[in-house]
Amino acid sequence: MARRHLSRRRFLETGVGAALATAATPLAAGALPWVADPPSRSVVSIARVRNGQIGRAVEEAIDLLGGIETAARGKERVMLKPNLVAELPIFTTKPEVVETLARLMKASGREVLIGEGSAAAGGFNVLNAQTFRTKKREILDGMQQHVFDKLGYSDLARSLHVPLVNLHSGEMVDVSLTDGLAFETLTLHRSLTDIDLLCSVPMMKTHTLATVSLAMKNLIGLYPGTVYYSVRSWMHDRAHEKGSPGVAYEIVDMVRANRTGLAVIDGSSAMQGNGPTMGTLVDMNLIVAGTNPLAADMVATTLMGIDPEEVPTFTCAHLAGMHPRTLDEIEIRGHRIEESRRTFVRPQVVPWASINKLWGVKEL
Repeated sequence: MARRHLSRRRFLETGVGAALATAATPLAAGALPWVADPPSRSVVSIARVRNGQIGRAVEEAIDLLGGIETAARGKERVMLKPNLVAELPIFTTKPEVVETLARLMKASGREVLIGEGSAAAGGFNVLNAQTFRTKKREILDGMQQHVFDKLGYSDLARSLHVPLVNLHSGEMVDVSLTDGLAFETLTLHRSLTDIDLLCSVPMMKTHTLATVSLAMKNLIGLYPGTVYYSVRSWMHDRAHEKGSPGVAYEIVDMVRANRTGLAVIDGSSAMQGNGPTMGTLVDMNLIVAGTNPLAADMVATTLMGIDPEEVPTFTCAHLAGMHPRTLDEIEIRGHRIEESRRTFVRPQVVPWASINKLWGVKEL
């Protein structure tokens, strides 16, 4: 099938830039008997960043959950997954948040990894103002190392003696889903099946495809580029064929395919408007944490002045049996929502069908 290329400017202006700026036993390779959360009261904490001390706010948020022993109870091997969509710090998770979590985990005797599969980077799959999709390992490996280096994560990993995992390439494992929304099987990096806790550490952002980009949306970065292409257009195409609203099906499938648990949302600086890369920054000075990613996302969404019922990912998660369903099922500790809520500029939500007409990114 012929593919049309899109200039980077056109790519960003149309909202396609959203793709850039888009139980404790070890997981058994080949199958995942995922069980929905019981309808019990989830706990989410809200901590304020004071005097720029982001790490201290992360510690406070974890303390409000009962400390790291409670937040990671029964977990021994943990992967921290920041949102490093591309190489610019203004729309990515701050290293201080991940560093603090890594130190807390290591101090409690846990093994820690940091993993990511970034979407794009200049000089790799963005060339001469054009964005390309690729499955080539040599491009993806160079791109991922470049993003780690530019955002300070390579230095962070060396200082903490924590391995960085490029989730785009390496040994892969097929994981079966029960009643998957878009996919019956997902291919994941082997490291994701060897951990017993995946901790999503996103930046708080709006999103032109997903409405919000938080702990659950952050897991789009687990789709390996050597299988699903960089920029993930092939994967979104397949989910759209199944009727995915926004990018909800592919998010929920990936959440259910992993040992998701603790979520820590970096709201020190957030993005409003046409995120996740083309919006404007908002000084929220908050860290939101919870052991249930859906609960943490619902609270963060409310803090952004958006009703959780407006987010297709949450609706699909509820249809898949995930809890909580309402804020009333969540115990909020620390700052009250009313003390910190803002009204974010909404994203111009663009359906994938519209984007797909313009997508056609040339393949490297």
